[in-house]
Formats: sequence, structure tokens, C-alpha cells
Amino acid sequence: MLSFRQLLWLFFNLAFILLSQCTHAKDLKSSCHTCKQIADNFIKGLDQTKKQNFGGGNTAWEERALSKYETSEIRLVEILENLCESSSFDCNHMVEEHEDHFETWWFKRQKKHPDLYKWFCIDTINVCCLKGTFGPDCNACVGGSERPCHGNGVCDGDGTRGGNGRCNCDHGYKGEFCLDCIDGYFNEIRNDTFSLCTECHSSCKTCTGLTNEDCEKCKTGWGEDDEGACLDVNECLNDPPLCKEDQYCLNTDGSFSCKGCDKVCSGCTEAGPDKCQSCAPGYQDTEGTCTGRESWLTWEDQHEVYRKSNRLLATSL
Repeated sequence: MLSFRQLLWLFFNLAFILLSQCTHAKDLKSSCHTCKQIADNFIKGLDQTKKQNFGGGNTAWEERALSKYETSEIRLVEILENLCESSSFDCNHMVEEHEDHFETWWFKRQKKHPDLYKWFCIDTINVCCLKGTFGPDCNACVGGSERPCHGNGVCDGDGTRGGNGRCNCDHGYKGEFCLDCIDGYFNEIRNDTFSLCTECHSSCKTCTGLTNEDCEKCKTGWGEDDEGACLDVNECLNDPPLCKEDQYCLNTDGSFSCKGCDKVCSGCTEAGPDKCQSCAPGYQDTEGTCTGRESWLTWEDQHEVYRKSNRLLATSL
């Protein structure tokens, strides 16, 4: 039987191996991304330098000069110098490390292999794979290289020498091959190589079709009627009430919320001073609406209060 110290040593070694594998896989993906960026920038450089030495003077002479410049080492150097940002260590390191490959492609392989990305990143320095393949040997992703994950997900490591080829399914899909549907979706079309998952009605947890009559199971907050359709449960009819005394219940599809009553109310059924069950202290029911005491006075009374207030103010001054 292994001692505690031996078990601890074994645990840390396994952890180190797993961490190293994860880091290596991440580095492989990063290397491919860097290489693709270099290849894309090289093509941009070709376009930017296409007519750099063409000024519009002696056309015949310039065409001859341009023909020489087009495949010259000067032009190659100009392109190479602008492939990377000065702050990008990985990019600059890759360009410096493989400068001889760029020269080989420029002078000897360009016509036969016009796709620099494929020639350099995939076939020469082996940091990338063709789309739909992954890993050190560029194996086909799950579902095949033509439609990885059957078109319903992303293959881990797709187009790189890293990853494990497993599918990260799009929303609505699940399973090793991304052919199955998650809860709330159903297979509208399904065969061995194709699946279309469509969202169920909002009342369904699982379903076989688009309507609330096609639910296999209702979501929480919905209940099945006598005909098997899922209908909203009105929680506001619950006894005892689900909301506090100074709140009213607002029913929503599949749920409810508790809202605060108007300040003039002591209990209410809906929002507003006309929906009070009774009036709060300091307020009075006036034709079905709770109002403040100042509103109880007639116009004449309010006018008299106003006059008295003005007299008191004048006296104090």
C-alpha cells in the first residue's frame, strides 16, 4: 500500500502532466493563429507594394522596372518588415525563425503554390491543419471534415494542430455529434447526418412540436389542462396570497411578481390610488379613490385656508 507521501507525489506528478498537456494544446492553437495572421498580412503586403515603384512617368521604362521589383528581394524585405506589430513577440519570433522559408516560397514556390497559408502554415512548418481537421496528424473532426459536428457546433482545435476534436455544440444542440436537442427544443428534422433543433413553445419543458399542445412536459409555472395543453398558472389566485400585505400580485406568463401598493393604500389589488382595499392612515376614500386630507376640502374651504395663510404670513413680516 502506498504511503501518504507517495500518494501526494503521484498526485502532483499527474497534475503537472495534465497541466503540461493543456498548455501544449493551447500553444499549438496559438501558433496556428499567429501563422495565419502572418500569412494574411503577407498577402496584404503584396497588395500594398503592388505598384509602389510605378509613378506614371515613362510607362514603358516603369513597366520594366516594376517587373523586376515585383519578384525582387527588396520587395520581399519590405513585406517581411511589416508583417508584425513590434510588440508581438510570437509573431516576430516566428518570422525570424522561418525567414528562409519565406525566401524559398518567394523565389521558388510562389507560382506552384500560390496559397501561402497552406504552403507555409500547414505543409511546411506544420502548425495548422486544413479546415475540418485537427491535432498533430490533422484528423477529421467529429462528423467529418466537410461538416464538423454536423454543422451544429465547433470542433475543438479545428484547423490547428491542437485540440481534441470534440464538439462544442451550438445552443439548442447536445450530444457527442450535436444531433440531439436540449430541453426546450425538438428535432424538426433528424437523420444520421443532419439535425434541425427548433425551440418549443414557451410553456413547454420538452416537446414534439411548436405549439403548447405539443408539450411532453410543462415548465414550472404552467399547468396541463383537460386537453393536454400547457396553460399559464395564475399564481395571483393562490390562497393564502403569495405577496405581502402592502403589495399586489402581478401575473406573468409562467411566473408572477409582487409590486408595492400606492402609498395611499392599506392593501391593494393593483397599482394606483383607486385600487386600494382600504386607505392608509391620513387618507380618505373619495368616490373610490384614496386621497390626502387637503383634497377633502371644498373649493371655498381651500380658498379660505389660502387667505388665512396669507394674512398670517403678512403679520409675521
